[in-house]
Amino acid sequence: MVDKSLELFDCGHRACGGCGPALLARLILKGTGENVIVVASTGCMEVFSTPYPETAWKVPWIHSLFENAAAVASGVEASLKHNNRTEKVVCICGDGATFDIGMLCISGAFERGHDITYICYDNEAYMNTGIQRSGATPYDASTTTSPAGRLSTGNSLPKKDLPPQILNAHGASYVATASVAYPMDVMKKVEKAVNTPGACYIQVHTPPCSTGWGGFDGSKTIEIAKQAIECGLWVNYEMENGELTAAKKVRRIPVETYLKAQKRFRHLFKPQAVTEEIAKIQAIADANAKKYGIDIERNE
Repeated sequence: MVDKSLELFDCGHRACGGCGPALLARLILKGTGENVIVVASTGCMEVFSTPYPETAWKVPWIHSLFENAAAVASGVEASLKHNNRTEKVVCICGDGATFDIGMLCISGAFERGHDITYICYDNEAYMNTGIQRSGATPYDASTTTSPAGRLSTGNSLPKKDLPPQILNAHGASYVATASVAYPMDVMKKVEKAVNTPGACYIQVHTPPCSTGWGGFDGSKTIEIAKQAIECGLWVNYEMENGELTAAKKVRRIPVETYLKAQKRFRHLFKPQAVTEEIAKIQAIADANAKKYGIDIERNE
């Protein structure tokens, strides 16, 4: 067991108020403990936590390129193994670096079975470089490269189902999803992953982004993060050796409750509700609920 009282991600960084990735960085290191080397991609967390010559990290931390964190981590892990050292190796990368730019290096690391834990902080767009759409952007969200307008209702593509469909296909030892809304769950899954031999993956929902999602106060981070889970658009689950072993059950709320608080979905409600598009998003949540069996019956 690691000492979760240790604060290994320091205060004084430059994240926005209510930033989900800033909270996540703190929780990750409470799950790993001190005996860890962090490899980070370019992204929000890298920028706000390490403006040269400052750093918020109290553990060894490496930044290389947007696309190659998994390759760098593979080399670090191989070197540690060769020298009989015991440090854990953890990648911490955003959804753009994970779902899009870094996919090739992730595939190689997981195919080779390196003993690393790859953690994606998923705020559902390229928030640091201009709020462009990523492969993790949800359906109908408005971004700078999928803007809503007279001829568009936002992003026309579904969120890429990366954890179960791609990482499990690569033989990942442990695959999990989590949310900053449930800190104890995040720490538990990180600790489990770093102590599971082989390549492990955790995708953490880190809403909301005050600039990219917009329309709410920074104090609402946990509330909105919980709504994503309660409506079924985000599911917290665990998979071990390709098999689903746990999923958080909820009494679901309508997706409108979650969508209305966010500027990126405002076009679905003003000047009037676009009912057919909202119904499509509700169908996505319903499909998630069925796939993972998360509905709590009213008599339970």
